Amino acid sequence: MITLDDDTVDALFHALADRTRRDIMRRVLAGEHSVSELAVKYEMSFAAVQKHVAVLEKSGLLTKRRSGREQLASGDVAAVRSVASMLTELEQVWRGRIARIDELISSQES
Repeated sequence: MITLDDDTVDALFHALADRTRRDIMRRVLAGEHSVSELAVKYEMSFAAVQKHVAVLEKSGLLTKRRSGREQLASGDVAAVRSVASMLTELEQVWRGRIARIDELISSQES
């Protein structure tokens, strides 16, 4: 399991907290897209989409490369897996707590 520092975890969850950024991630995980192609999909300015892409890139969820005049964005599957792993760990903690509560309730009923 990969252990990430608190700043990295904060950046990942901040990036995913916005619905437009989550939608951009769905698109770039399915395949590489130019930032221009992405911008056409949203009712906001090109600059606003660029800012969303920059937040995703800074968090490590997305990478960009230049191809001629275009910037091509693609999702980083390993980064998404690290987020999924963190959520799984949190779920296990809560499931353990719920199981302990259930045990306490059962022992008091007996």
